Amino acid sequence: MTTPTIRDAYTAWSTIYDLDHNSTRDLDHIVVQQILGPNRYGTILELGCGTGKNSALLRQISQQHYAFDFSPGMLAQARSKPGLTEARFSLADLIGPWPIAPACADLITFNLVLEHIPDLNHIFREARRVLRPGGQVFLCELHPFKQYQGKQAVFQQGDQEIPVTAYLHHLSDFTQAAESAGFRLDHFAEWWVDADHTVPPRLASMRFSP
Repeated sequence: MTTPTIRDAYTAWSTIYDLDHNSTRDLDHIVVQQILGPNRYGTILELGCGTGKNSALLRQISQQHYAFDFSPGMLAQARSKPGLTEARFSLADLIGPWPIAPACADLITFNLVLEHIPDLNHIFREARRVLRPGGQVFLCELHPFKQYQGKQAVFQQGDQEIPVTAYLHHLSDFTQAAESAGFRLDHFAEWWVDADHTVPPRLASMRFSP
C-alpha cells in the first residue's frame, strides 16, 4: 500500500478523528486548559488547529483568534463545530512562507503538529517574524521518548492501520531551533496519562518568548 501524504492522511482521518479513542489528543486538551486557560491574550494564532479541539478555548481567552491547518478535511470538521461556525479558519501549509502579516500575534500555539514538520528552524523563524514584542510561542507535542519507542500518529481505516509520516525531533532540537531564532525557554513540562509515571511521558510542552 502506498503511504499517503500527511495532508491526505489527516483529511482521511478527519471524519473520525474526534470519535476515536485517543489518549494523546485528550491529554493535549487538558494541557492547554491548564497552561493557557487561566490567561488572556490579544491575538492568538493557532497553527495546526486540526478539527478545532482547542479552538473554542483559545477563542475564549483571546480578543482575536485565527486558526490554520493544511488539511481541508480537518478544517471542515472544525468549521462545523457548535460555536465555531463564525471562527476565522484558513488553509495554510506551515512548511512554506506563512500567509500571516509580521508582528501581529501575542500568542502562537502548536499542538500535536510539529512531529509532521521536517524543519523546526523554519517554524521558529516564521514565528519570530509574526510575533509581537512581548509575545509568546506555546507548543505541546508528542514526547520524543515515545518516538524512540516507535510510536507515531496512526488511525484506523477499515481493517488497516494507517501511520502518518512523522519526523523525530529531540527535545534539544526544539530549544536549539528556538534559540537560533531569538527565543528563550520560559516553561517546560512533561505529561503522562493517568499520572502513570512508570512509563515515558506522552507529551512535552514548552513556552518561549523573545
